[in-house]
Amino acid sequence: MNIKQETIPLNEENLHRLPPDVARPTYQRSDLKTGIIHVGVGGFHRSHEAYYTDLLMGDGDSQADSKAWGICGIGLREPDRRIASVLEKQDYLYTLIIRHPDGKIENRVIGSLIDFMMGIDDPGAVIDRMASPDTKIVSLTITEGGYNLDAATGEFDINHPDAQHDLINPEQPKLVFGYLTAALQKRRQQGLPPFTIQSCDNIQHNGDLTRRVVLEFARHQDEELAKWIETNVAFPNAMVDRITPVTTNDDIEYLENEFGLADEWPVTCEPFCQWVIEDQFVNGRPEWEKVGAQFVPDVTPYEKMKLRLLNAGHSVLGLLGSVYGHETIDGCVSDELFATYLRRFMDVEATPVLDAVEGIDLAAYKDTLIERFGNPNIKDQLARICLESSSKLPVFLVPTIRENLAKDGSIRFAALVIAAWCYYSDRQVDQHGKELDIVDDKKAELHEAAAGTSKDPLSFLKITSVFGDLAQSQRFTEVYAEMVNALYRNPDVSVLMREALRADG
Repeated sequence: MNIKQETIPLNEENLHRLPPDVARPTYQRSDLKTGIIHVGVGGFHRSHEAYYTDLLMGDGDSQADSKAWGICGIGLREPDRRIASVLEKQDYLYTLIIRHPDGKIENRVIGSLIDFMMGIDDPGAVIDRMASPDTKIVSLTITEGGYNLDAATGEFDINHPDAQHDLINPEQPKLVFGYLTAALQKRRQQGLPPFTIQSCDNIQHNGDLTRRVVLEFARHQDEELAKWIETNVAFPNAMVDRITPVTTNDDIEYLENEFGLADEWPVTCEPFCQWVIEDQFVNGRPEWEKVGAQFVPDVTPYEKMKLRLLNAGHSVLGLLGSVYGHETIDGCVSDELFATYLRRFMDVEATPVLDAVEGIDLAAYKDTLIERFGNPNIKDQLARICLESSSKLPVFLVPTIRENLAKDGSIRFAALVIAAWCYYSDRQVDQHGKELDIVDDKKAELHEAAAGTSKDPLSFLKITSVFGDLAQSQRFTEVYAEMVNALYRNPDVSVLMREALRADG
């Protein structure tokens, strides 16, 4: 008779009860002060910044210095309430499940997150926490959409209802920028030094973008405050990288079945982890370099490499694979045709327009990407990869097309991805008729434009907020129109993939 093992709820009191195969904090969490406020506590933050900080706190040589860098999470939207509730119940602990390609699994309880606040419940309390002298860094993972940019101009949308609300009600903000400026105003008035604002979003020059939108909002609110921010606040650029799929019930059941550990919201990730940061902090920072982060004078070549190879590579597999009928990234890579197509795109179209990256062997980096994508233990769903493609492709893929057009380079592999995205947005099913799970703020606009393809092959390309003037390029449109027309005649995208590979020789 099988006797079900006792379930151990994850919390501070039960840490000593965990089996030895589950690592747990080796530092006294009650000694930690909140030095970092983080807005947007999703899976990526918990597998990345919180992970690096936890490693640093567990480093014997750094424990005394790292006590000032506990993290307080902030939720600004109603959907954040669930993670807030789970974390509070678990004393802000969670398990990081690191799955290696060879099947090895590391399990680590992360203790660097020590509090969580819901801004929509008490905006003033969140502003005060940001304004506290203990707060040295406010970091963000708010995704591309969280920067409130006007789709047509790329500038901060000051006319958005939430932005207007925040200008009128500075003590009751809705946008993160309202919170940041309100807290910085308090620090300025109290004669306190500012905090560093650190974007951890997967956006090129994320610090520069954050600086631009914060200053734009601040100028409409208080010109003197804006000048003070411009002079005193740092916004370091950073490149972040760790594949972190959405948590599934299988992850929760794995911990319970293997270890009797009840964690309501663990995080699964790959072993690879990278963080390249410009060392521009105004009020101190953790010594993350002791645990693997890399501080550099200019992050530009590193982030361009990552965006054009890893992120674009994800979109290549995500869109072509979705139309074909694959469901996960590793499923695509295990298909020789898709793996070959991806590598050819990287070699022939992406690499020739990259800058030199000091200390990086690009061939080895691409080999590592293929290995990471093929990790059979990271079931990264294509639906996740493709979500908000209208924000991703203008950053990840379209610039590569433009640069290759300017240099008379290859465009065929990327053109097919755009054609597949058109079919995907129009029919919203794969080639077998299975419905696709499409999440995109521009879903209706993408669908309407793609649906016009039968009358105008360039209809989809004419969404200028996504493609700019790409529809004006005769060389690109000839290749694209040929591919999109062929795809509508026969949605088996593998036929066109093979043709593109043959044409490339």
